[in-house]
Amino acid sequence: MHVKGINDDIQGIVFDMDGLLVNSEKLYWDANIQAAEEEDLGTPRDAYLKLTGATVKEMQDFYHKYFKTDADRDRFIKRTDDLVWQWTDEGKLKLQPGVQEALDEFQKRGMHMAIASSNYEDVVQHVLWATGIRNYFDFHISYLDVQKGHIEPKPAPDIYLTAAKKMHLPKENILVFEDSSTGVQSAASAGLKCVMVPDLIPPTEKDRTNAAMICQNFFEFLKRI
Repeated sequence: MHVKGINDDIQGIVFDMDGLLVNSEKLYWDANIQAAEEEDLGTPRDAYLKLTGATVKEMQDFYHKYFKTDADRDRFIKRTDDLVWQWTDEGKLKLQPGVQEALDEFQKRGMHMAIASSNYEDVVQHVLWATGIRNYFDFHISYLDVQKGHIEPKPAPDIYLTAAKKMHLPKENILVFEDSSTGVQSAASAGLKCVMVPDLIPPTEKDRTNAAMICQNFFEFLKRI
């Protein structure tokens, strides 16, 4: 597959999941707000945007700032996860604009496709089943691989290096799609070309350097092939 603005022939595509394929980052943000209000934390609503695409350290710093005990933090996280799971089952989880069209087009062109997510294995499976897109992908990588000690989480390059290895393609023939700065950094550090499709947080100057291109949505990207 040839893409305007990218010299190499693309044969494989690796996707992030949350905020990129599905609107889950918005659901997590709403769940954070609801969980915080139930606990009467009094934190500003926009404070939870810091958790969008955050690194492990950034998340730990956030929780340390706003929660007095680990038990308080864990209760908040569980309530957030439970709400998103519930809303997913209720049909509130949606594919992002142009995702279905892009997956169909990539499949028609014979692209190898995979997911490289920082979310938990059961959540990845839940999302794939709920949205009906699981059969598009050759494989997926989740936080389970991090938990097993095989790889470091994003922004380390490990997740994308692992995906590239499993895809059995040269790096120059693989294209990554990401929505967050953390993910874009991970892909760039792995030596992979990355298209950024921002979700809740606009791209930074560093993103503009690290990404091969930035598209408003998948419809915009499809115009380039």
